[in-house]
Amino acid sequence: MMPDLYIVTLAGLGLLVLLVAWLPMVLRRAPLSLPIICVLAGYLAFSLPVAGPAPFPLWFPVATERLTEFVVIVALMGAGLKLDRPFGWHGWRQVWRLLGIAMPLTILATAALGWWWLGLGPAAALLLGAALAPTDPVLAADVQVGPPRSGEEDDVRFGLTAEAGLNDGLAFPFVNLAIVAALAAGTAGPWTAAFTGWVLVDVAWKLAAGIGIGWAAGHVLGWATFRAHARARLSRTGDGFVALGIMLLVYGVTEMAHGYGFVAVFVAALALRAAEREHDYHDTMHAFIEQAERLLMMLTLVLFGGVIAQGLFTSLTWAEAGVAIAIVFLVRPILGWISLAGLSWPRRERALVAFLGVRGIGSFYYIAYALNHAPFPEGVQLWSVVGFVVLLSVVVHGVTVTPLMRGLDIQDGRNLDP
Repeated sequence: MMPDLYIVTLAGLGLLVLLVAWLPMVLRRAPLSLPIICVLAGYLAFSLPVAGPAPFPLWFPVATERLTEFVVIVALMGAGLKLDRPFGWHGWRQVWRLLGIAMPLTILATAALGWWWLGLGPAAALLLGAALAPTDPVLAADVQVGPPRSGEEDDVRFGLTAEAGLNDGLAFPFVNLAIVAALAAGTAGPWTAAFTGWVLVDVAWKLAAGIGIGWAAGHVLGWATFRAHARARLSRTGDGFVALGIMLLVYGVTEMAHGYGFVAVFVAALALRAAEREHDYHDTMHAFIEQAERLLMMLTLVLFGGVIAQGLFTSLTWAEAGVAIAIVFLVRPILGWISLAGLSWPRRERALVAFLGVRGIGSFYYIAYALNHAPFPEGVQLWSVVGFVVLLSVVVHGVTVTPLMRGLDIQDGRNLDP
């Protein structure tokens, strides 16, 4: 007699929660990452005869968008909370180069590959570039800084953490431009009005609203958390889930104001840290967010492994696989290296930042979001290519990140845990 699918699911979720706690400890010094284990577990689970229907994103478009959206905003909150370095022009110079040079060039290069090599239409090619340009704040956890006040914030880890925190939101205007192009392709009118609206709304207003609301809300909530009357401070609760409330409030208010919630959440987290940098409550909030992020990440990647098991890459062509390989091994490393030229950094550190541009769940979100807001006939092809890029990134970066970062720590003379 076959076991009930519901009971099997409960048992699987229980195992997943236990693995969330156990695997990071076991894999800490191993050349193997938690995301690899999650994808493999999903692949095996959905290959079993008792497995349920395949969670193909095109079959569950709204659920895919909402799940990946929530995972990303949790990761952005966590990234902002653990950055010790004060916000500034000079201290963040490598971040500005990665955002201002590497990201737009990556969008252009990836879009060119999609248009020239894969034959995608202009809108779909631009969407592919915008979705695959950001460094992912979820899967890049292994190359990010440590918890607040831990001292694990060298230039490489800081650059990758801050880049991942900001570039997910900054890629949004280009995703929206692809949506505008897809919608305009079905009309006979001129592009002028649509492009002007994109500049004024999707670039100017939404970025300004995201930054402004995030900064203001972060300072107000920082005051309420650390500087209000002693008996009314949120920090007195000792509850880490306050960070979740702050995150959801900031994101919701910003989205209601038609701003970029991704930008607002990260900026609010930075402002919250600036309100009182040395308070122990930062550790409490970050620990809760990190646990939630890890659980959500594992769930998403298990589902990703299930989609692979049930045929995500069935229609993948050699040309599409070649584009994915070029994006992971050539586009980001070369353009990341170019963007950091001129910094007084050792070549090893420049190479690490350039190579470790992890692609992941943020890319899934952008594809799901765009396909839910405009007609893209190439939807199946886009999911296939983006999925293969993320799988490559999970495997390649997952295997190499531990020895690479350990070598960096040894080179810099940092103490290593046994």
